[in-house]
Amino acid sequence: MPAFPDAAKRAVANSQLRRNLTHATTAIRTKRAKAVAELDDWEQLRQAAKAIKDHTLANLGTYLVRLEENVTRAGGHVHWARDAAEANAIVADLVRQAHAEKVVKVKSMATQETGLNEALEAAGITAIETDLAELIVQLGDDRPSHILVPAIHLNRAEIGELFRRTMDDAPPGLTDEPAQLAAAARAHLRHEFLTATVGISGANFAVADTGSLVVVESEGNGRMCLTLPDTLISVVGIEKVLPSWRDLEVFLALLPRSSTAERMNPYTTIWSGVAPGDGPQDFHLVLLDNGRTDTLADKTGRQALRCIRCSACLNVCPVYERAGGHAYGSPYPGPIGAILSPQLRGVDSAIDASLPFASSLCGACYEVCPVAINIPEVLVEQRARVVESHKHYPERIVFGASGYVLRSPRRLAAAQRVASLGRLVAG
Repeated sequence: MPAFPDAAKRAVANSQLRRNLTHATTAIRTKRAKAVAELDDWEQLRQAAKAIKDHTLANLGTYLVRLEENVTRAGGHVHWARDAAEANAIVADLVRQAHAEKVVKVKSMATQETGLNEALEAAGITAIETDLAELIVQLGDDRPSHILVPAIHLNRAEIGELFRRTMDDAPPGLTDEPAQLAAAARAHLRHEFLTATVGISGANFAVADTGSLVVVESEGNGRMCLTLPDTLISVVGIEKVLPSWRDLEVFLALLPRSSTAERMNPYTTIWSGVAPGDGPQDFHLVLLDNGRTDTLADKTGRQALRCIRCSACLNVCPVYERAGGHAYGSPYPGPIGAILSPQLRGVDSAIDASLPFASSLCGACYEVCPVAINIPEVLVEQRARVVESHKHYPERIVFGASGYVLRSPRRLAAAQRVASLGRLVAG
């Protein structure tokens, strides 16, 4: 991927993309504002969520061990993955043990982060995305461009054309009407739900006290993936743990309003291990680090680990609205991606080094964040670190030369004489 400025320049030149993004983000943020305004104690909930997350992150080892103990006690199996490659290898091995050649997937940012679909394909295993927007992206051999709405960069005419071209079982005369497109996707996925023996998910939250995992979604595909297969594998970032059920109550009030602008999600699925004769009989939890421990060590940057993946910051960001998600070159686009991706992946690549600069620092992202992540604060700090770590950056060269001159009255006087001569030449 090119650096953000180059990728964004190409994206901004696409007028259809800009129209699609503006229409979608404007509608989402308008609905969100109305949903949030219904709660008089929104700010108190926001501060409570911040406090819960900060407490959990400060005691993360304790709560992760408690989560492992309770998942195991409930009949599940816990695996620890240091990085993306290890997580993918664990999942592929578990699928092979289940003698499966395909899996159905719930929408998952963690598996996007690890590149699980590509890893499974290399292992001869087909991964089928069942979230409508993720299915659209997969059928188009595309990449997600939004945390909540992966196909936000496409309009319904483009989606209709894609379905007619790539979906072998698309009904004759399929139009671009949303209801028809949704029905076509539902029929397309029905066979996969009923025949898959392995399901793969992430989790919005994991409750340490009971070993419970929580997935919230709006389409019902998640419920199918989480209950029908014989084997369920959940890949979850270590920062998703919460201490107790009482803590979960706060986040279930914040997340739906911040993401889909709903009072509550249509489907909230919670499971604890396995229950004989009910749902998957083989459950595996893969706890993913992949740079999170390093991020936790950063006193300012660690607040990015509070993120509950609601995408509210994307929908208010003027940069995202014009450039779209692909320009960020990361599964996490927008303001949260601009601070999270460089921490998880480092800043050695051009794209990751450019992400902290992909912002106007307007602060709109901080204002809407339901867990009060001060994204502008982290962006400024990361910009300084990028400049410090890249010795060849023009800014460093210029400021280094300026510092050398200003530290000496003699050198400063000489520089002033040279500048005066330059003015005479220009005249």
